[in-house]
Amino acid sequence: MTLTIATWNINSVRLREGLVARLLRDEAPDVLCLQECKSPVENIPMQGFRALGYGHIVARGQKGYNGVAIISRLPIMDAGGEDFAQLGHARHVAARLENGVTIHNLYVPAGGDIPDRAENDKFGQKLDFLTELRDRFHWQRPDRAILVGDLNIAPREDDVWNHKALLKIVSHTPVEVEHLEAAREAGTWVDVTRQDIPAGPLFSWWSYRSPEWDTADKGRRLDHIWATPDIAPAAHGSRILRAARGWEQPSDHAPVFATFDL
Repeated sequence: MTLTIATWNINSVRLREGLVARLLRDEAPDVLCLQECKSPVENIPMQGFRALGYGHIVARGQKGYNGVAIISRLPIMDAGGEDFAQLGHARHVAARLENGVTIHNLYVPAGGDIPDRAENDKFGQKLDFLTELRDRFHWQRPDRAILVGDLNIAPREDDVWNHKALLKIVSHTPVEVEHLEAAREAGTWVDVTRQDIPAGPLFSWWSYRSPEWDTADKGRRLDHIWATPDIAPAAHGSRILRAARGWEQPSDHAPVFATFDL
């Protein structure tokens, strides 16, 4: 089977229901993983998505904050969700396809503005979340799995608009990159996007604070698609739908896509 998957931090699924519907109509991924839904599961506007052929959902939600959802036109089964770092946040959900492939959808904490856990509890929570993720993959090595989401870290120098300028900015600090890489290595995950696009600037997020986001292009690649080594060679067609950042009342993130021949 050919599976196209998209991941998108939507920054309120109810506020941007129309944008989600536009993506489903225009791009037609088989599976769409959303983060920062900011909605209880029962209030996610599935009626309109079902009308477009997306009749399946696995999600974890909460009012006003966080929230992750996997919306699919293929049958999926709930494969659980973990509360990493015991934050009480809806930041992880997993679904299993009929062919046995498991999809993990993650929303890693942003970490606040100060990259020092002694001064900023949120930064400490982010590092603890990643540490628990690493330990989970170390003791329960995944296979036939895809991990996607807003991981809130741009790990490579060409994943940010200016490496030197952002070394002390949360999302690109060395300690965050080290924690993310440790989690990736523990699961032997392959960064599918960079497997397909191995070099060059690549961004999926542009701040709302920059009114000229497109021309200034001060972006970061915070949104990722990973796969386990047994299925990573089947991945292709990775891309970022940059145009979606310019839609009316957009999210500050753009959707990221990959296709797998499974």
